Amino acid sequence: MIMEGSSLALFGAALGAGLVALSVAFGIGKIGAAAMQAISRQPESAGKIQTAMIISCALIEGVALFGTLVCLLISNK
Repeated sequence: MIMEGSSLALFGAALGAGLVALSVAFGIGKIGAAAMQAISRQPESAGKIQTAMIISCALIEGVALFGTLVCLLISNK
């Protein structure tokens, strides 16, 4: 069955948004795991590690929002 252009665009947008969500979840999970491991090794620097972790997670979330927005805007053309 051949898909029409608009349904193919929606499928691509959904696939792209799903990949963005999975990538973000994996990346933030890796950051959290590395931060917890670093804090367990050096508990006295927990504040600095936690601050860096939160900033990194916020930047990744911003990129994820941008990627999802691009996927959704492309599907509306």
